[in-house]
Amino acid sequence: MTRERFLDYIAHEKRYSPHTSTSYKTDLEQFHAFLKGQYDLDEADTATHPMIRSWVVHLLDQGLSPRSVNRKITTLKTYYRYMMREGLVTENPMGRILSPKTSSRLPVFVEEDTMQLLLDEVEFGEGFEAVRDRLILEMFYNTGMRLSELVGLKDADVDTERGVLKVTGKRNKERMIPFTEKLAAGIAGYRKDKNRHFNGKDLPEELFVTTRGAKLQPRMVYKVVHTYLSMVTTISKKSPHVIRHTFATHMLNHGADLNAIKEILGHASLSATQVYTHNTIEKLKTAYKQAHPRA
Repeated sequence: MTRERFLDYIAHEKRYSPHTSTSYKTDLEQFHAFLKGQYDLDEADTATHPMIRSWVVHLLDQGLSPRSVNRKITTLKTYYRYMMREGLVTENPMGRILSPKTSSRLPVFVEEDTMQLLLDEVEFGEGFEAVRDRLILEMFYNTGMRLSELVGLKDADVDTERGVLKVTGKRNKERMIPFTEKLAAGIAGYRKDKNRHFNGKDLPEELFVTTRGAKLQPRMVYKVVHTYLSMVTTISKKSPHVIRHTFATHMLNHGADLNAIKEILGHASLSATQVYTHNTIEKLKTAYKQAHPRA
């Protein structure tokens, strides 16, 4: 079936992440179910532009946000480009599909003094788990890495002597991220505590492990971040991605080059990084309104 071949293509040839591949699979299942229910079509290769447009309208009528609908449209665009390439369709019905307008949404981030409070004043407790959790937060804030990258970070890929680590990002792209001497000291301390806690036990190759010596799961890391951010801030979102936004915003506020931030974050294009300039501009606007006598 075309759908299965396409999903195999994006997973193995395009090297999309498991999360993205699952999202594409869900989108296509919903799309095919709609075509079958509304038009009695078993395959998408005979779907027309009006049929696809009616699915978009159906999604919006169900209350799906324009942003979510646009993600599903992206799935279909990739799907039909694949079918065009394979000669399964002679005309791309997505060419005239318009994406719903979305409101601009600035990245949520934590203020600098709040992050300093979290990392310098909050008590994490004693023992291996406390040391690990604190380092997780330090790692996110110092490197801007993604949740999946931290979970998959290998111990051997962290060089405290050179102050650099290697992560594997989206589509299996590797990049190097520098880090501070203070973080290097924290990693060295964690490694000592880890060796003492497990006393020679065989462990996974990843840097971060559970108290029982297993590989960390993303949900556990998310819970750690949410728990400790809740102690210092009331922002609506409290996730590893918020700390990634925080890292980029604070770097930009302190004069970092936008291209350098792009490379550290592992963005494919500069446009993805430029969203952080809006936070800086909003901060400048606030300062201007508070200080200028004619504002």
